[in-house]
Amino acid sequence: MNTHYMQGLDWFILITYFIILLAIGIWASTKRKKESSLFLAEHSLRWHHIGFSMWGTNVGPSMLIASASAGFTTGIVSGNYAWYAFVFIAMLAFVFAPRYLGANVHTLPEFMGLRFGQSTRNILAWYTIVTIVISWLALTLFAGGILIRQVFDFPMWLSALILLIISAFFTMMGGLKAVAYTNVYQMILLIIVSATLTIVGIHHVGGISALVERVPSDYWILFKPNTDEAFPWLPIILGYPVMGVWFWCTDQSMVQPVLAARSLKEGQLGTNFTGWLKILDVPLYILPGFICFALFPTLANPDEAYLTMVENLFPVGMVGLVFAVLTACLVSTIGSALNALSTVFTMDIYVKKFKPDATQRHINYVGRIVTVVGAILAIILTIAIDSIKGLNLFNVFQSVLGFIAPPMTAVFLLGVFWKRTTTRAANLALTVGTAFCLIVGILYLWGPKSELWPHFMMLSFCLFVILALMMVVVSLADRHGECHDIPAPIRESHSVKVIALWVALFLCMIGLYIFFN
Repeated sequence: MNTHYMQGLDWFILITYFIILLAIGIWASTKRKKESSLFLAEHSLRWHHIGFSMWGTNVGPSMLIASASAGFTTGIVSGNYAWYAFVFIAMLAFVFAPRYLGANVHTLPEFMGLRFGQSTRNILAWYTIVTIVISWLALTLFAGGILIRQVFDFPMWLSALILLIISAFFTMMGGLKAVAYTNVYQMILLIIVSATLTIVGIHHVGGISALVERVPSDYWILFKPNTDEAFPWLPIILGYPVMGVWFWCTDQSMVQPVLAARSLKEGQLGTNFTGWLKILDVPLYILPGFICFALFPTLANPDEAYLTMVENLFPVGMVGLVFAVLTACLVSTIGSALNALSTVFTMDIYVKKFKPDATQRHINYVGRIVTVVGAILAIILTIAIDSIKGLNLFNVFQSVLGFIAPPMTAVFLLGVFWKRTTTRAANLALTVGTAFCLIVGILYLWGPKSELWPHFMMLSFCLFVILALMMVVVSLADRHGECHDIPAPIRESHSVKVIALWVALFLCMIGLYIFFN
């Protein structure tokens, strides 16, 4: 998408979008009670705020582009990473959310601190901060900076700075409440624009039946045989849960909207709404790749599938709207990440260790400083990533995340489900276990290639099993090890509405899996 695609009407739409976005952010910040916490929106978030915020944090411009690219090259099979998620979103709703809200915590390291003690909380806090700065901030800014550089011809540092200023504005002014309110507006805009692209594309192909005829038949199958190199079904079934539990149930950036829910019911309705929104990932992001394959089968670079569709199918004005949507995805993800970073550092490190008697005004002041420092660190890392040539670092890092997930998943699952798990076992998994997983990951990604290596997702599952067994052995051997009980989960009877909506989602997902196999 080059600057010559941006005509006068496109610029007008883009500027109008930003004015509306800033107005919503300012309005949301005025709704926050004076001197109230920036971090959990005064526990006021409703189900639609939670659903749109979780989905918005998950959606980035790199996801839009990568999903269309996957649709172009392999079909619907990559949709497993979107549709299989409903199982783990349900686990968040019914297993973890009642415990998180019952413990009345600001952060997930704080929750694990109640279970295993201060040492585990400290390890998890720094672990979470590093993950947020690198994966959520630097790499999202890198992906977004590339897009802005293409359109405006700005240097990477300026592109990253523009995005951070907009995102940090909401985080510092209104905290999570401003981020959540603007996410609703941005995600509705994303759905409208992406759906328009899909509908216009299907019209150009000649309808659904024509699209089915013009792409390979195996493009419509969710489970490929185990002989398939890229997407064998068994590693997906076993390996994705390791990443799914980590991402949807234990990652601060994803879970924070649920921690800020008005009630457990709102949290469960909000996560249910996220599950329904995840269904849209396939028709809104992957299907444009199908359509691009049908219309432009000779496209040399599949990563250009999404922008090729935009440039060739959308009239003047809509291009500006698409760029507004891509920016919306960035602002949503970065805003949520900045708020999560600020929350973890301020509550788990600063207040807990240095200023336990801090007033709310002082806590908010520190939170704003952390937001600025985190933004500066993210820009430095983004420039560093941009200076390295010859590697698709974003894709490499996404693979590395698969090797980060097993320790977190093992600690949270055993910590919640097995009372005998000790602090020593948890800390070993988070330190030695993480080092072991990263060494395996480095060997897998950069070491000598061998057919003896299992599929990446199967390897992630094996690492999880090894760590879980290690934790069991250490806990059983550590007879006098430190062990605490988590505060009791909220035990309120589930509303008929919550149960009905979750049952409907499960039936819908099962139906989709049957239909596409």
